[in-house]
Amino acid sequence: MNPSSSQHAAEAVSSFGSTLGQPNALAVLFFLGFIVITLGVTYWAARRTTSTSAFYTAGSGITAGQNGFALAGDYMSAASFLGIAGLVALSGFDGLIYSTGWLVGWPVVLFLIAEPLRNLGKFTFTDVVTLRLRQRPIRIAAAFAAMTIVILYMIPQMVGAGNLIKLLFGIHYEAAVGTVGCVMLIYVLFGGMIATTWVQIIKAVLLLGGACMMATLVLGKFGMNPVHLFAAAADKYPHTNVLAPGKLIANPLDALSLGLALMFGTAGLPHILMRFYTVPNAKAARTSVFYATGLIGFFYLLTFILGFGAMVLVGQDTIRAIDKGGNMAAPLLAEVLGGTPFLGFIAAVAFATILAVVAGLTLSGSAAISHDLWTHVIRRTTTHEREQLFVARLSSIALAVISVMLGIIFKGQNVAFMVGLAFALAASTTFPVLVLSIFWRLYTTHGAVASIVVGLGTTIALIWLSPTIQVDILQHSADTVLFPLKNPGLVSIPLSFIVGIIVSLLRPEASAQEQYTALSERLHLGSLLDHQTSIH
Repeated sequence: MNPSSSQHAAEAVSSFGSTLGQPNALAVLFFLGFIVITLGVTYWAARRTTSTSAFYTAGSGITAGQNGFALAGDYMSAASFLGIAGLVALSGFDGLIYSTGWLVGWPVVLFLIAEPLRNLGKFTFTDVVTLRLRQRPIRIAAAFAAMTIVILYMIPQMVGAGNLIKLLFGIHYEAAVGTVGCVMLIYVLFGGMIATTWVQIIKAVLLLGGACMMATLVLGKFGMNPVHLFAAAADKYPHTNVLAPGKLIANPLDALSLGLALMFGTAGLPHILMRFYTVPNAKAARTSVFYATGLIGFFYLLTFILGFGAMVLVGQDTIRAIDKGGNMAAPLLAEVLGGTPFLGFIAAVAFATILAVVAGLTLSGSAAISHDLWTHVIRRTTTHEREQLFVARLSSIALAVISVMLGIIFKGQNVAFMVGLAFALAASTTFPVLVLSIFWRLYTTHGAVASIVVGLGTTIALIWLSPTIQVDILQHSADTVLFPLKNPGLVSIPLSFIVGIIVSLLRPEASAQEQYTALSERLHLGSLLDHQTSIH
């Protein structure tokens, strides 16, 4: 945010009578309470995190209900809470396009991914792919793709933390980013997946509770009838037609491309896939996705109410003046509804939201480095438990430092596109490789590596050539844009599948075909085959 925009924001806050940007004692108190509780959880978890299984997957001892809440907590990021409410407040009905795309991805996870992952893998999704394909090429390519996705997803979280906490708590941007990095590192470093899971559960309960309270207070002003709320929005903005779709994304191909990326990207995010190893069996994995889908769907319905509530009760001009992207719509609405105390609570929830998501991302990135690269590529499965844990914790520290540095480097930049890019990357690399390796007998190592490399390269190249970067970020003329779509999913996802299939047919692999039968048996029988010899 440049000085002039900061001055406009301060003037808007002053004219609105908001305390945003000023130190909020209640917000700090709520935040410290959250930190104390979660650090207590971390201390309890640290005493149980003595093996790689406990560090990465909580020893597969998380119940389906607990994992459902943790999945919801991992998925409901600041983009979900603050971003969607802001989009609805500024765009009306169209703001739901992101929540719809994110939600529709969960049935794909439920019916296509959850059970195979739990039955076939151990710590990361590459365990599944390498059951019948060659270890080293797959793990190198997959780990590189996973790290790229994690870092791209991490940057907007850290930048969002800096900007939001600077405005909500009145502290410096760099201090906010550093605080998030340090607290998150404590969760991951000492408590591993056990602590991260419970932090996500606590955060999910707080977020759902806060959103429910806000939505109830909003509807209370309109006779508990959403129709009256929508009618009030239409009356307040009669010339913008806030109840009609088609303004945020007018091009049907853009909408289709974004939808594909959000839907299939959900089934390819490393930190989401890793959660299916925390439950004891495939049934629990499916059940946890069922719970998560219900919780996330309910939450997105609440954000719709919050967005229209902010539109009517706060006003679009005030929201834009304070943050042109609309990210402060929910906190401003909280202040209107419950004054400074409620603003303090929602501010702390927003911070907790970012902390929990960043912790999950760090853990999945650490697993890619320690489990995939160090153990299976460099040491070739000869490491001891103590060495694996040491490398995992060391990589967690490195990731925390990198995330803080990138958060500071990207200060003041518009990084919203990185969330969509991370989903597009996951949909174009992880998802095709998982699906083809599990369900197609003729898939080969060369085909899998080609899918990852082409999916990764194409996605990054097309997003660079798209209006998102060339026009929105670099301010170039629209006439110079070489790729017309804002999200590359419509091209990069099918291209990754096609390239993987063609390369597999051109370079057949007899051993991969022979081991497919054993993989199929394990896919359906899962833990019943654990006592038998591995297909390797």
